[in-house]
Amino acid sequence: MNYNNKIFVSRENTANGEVSSATTFYYKQEGQILTAEYEGGSIDTGRLIGLVHDDGSLEFRYNHINTAGDLRGGACRSTPETLPDGRIRLHEQWQWMDAEQTEGNSVVEEKRTEL
Repeated sequence: MNYNNKIFVSRENTANGEVSSATTFYYKQEGQILTAEYEGGSIDTGRLIGLVHDDGSLEFRYNHINTAGDLRGGACRSTPETLPDGRIRLHEQWQWMDAEQTEGNSVVEEKRTEL
């Protein structure tokens, strides 16, 4: 599975998360290394870096600054699902690695390409 130049948008998130449907992720992949920038909603700017495993699953760390000016960060593991139209849906299990230390679940989907 290749994530290079894919754009993802949030579809679901638990209440303790800061990502919303207004957040967009811009993925890049070189070999097994994954990077992304993200922004929107309550996120001013964010970055993630991680690994793409042979089965397409992801393991990464994320950091962002929210609109309140707080620096937040955590770790995430994502399991891919290929949708009937060929887009990728990621089922994510994450944990804040700052003072909060809570866990959550989210779903992001590859953005539909405009014709």
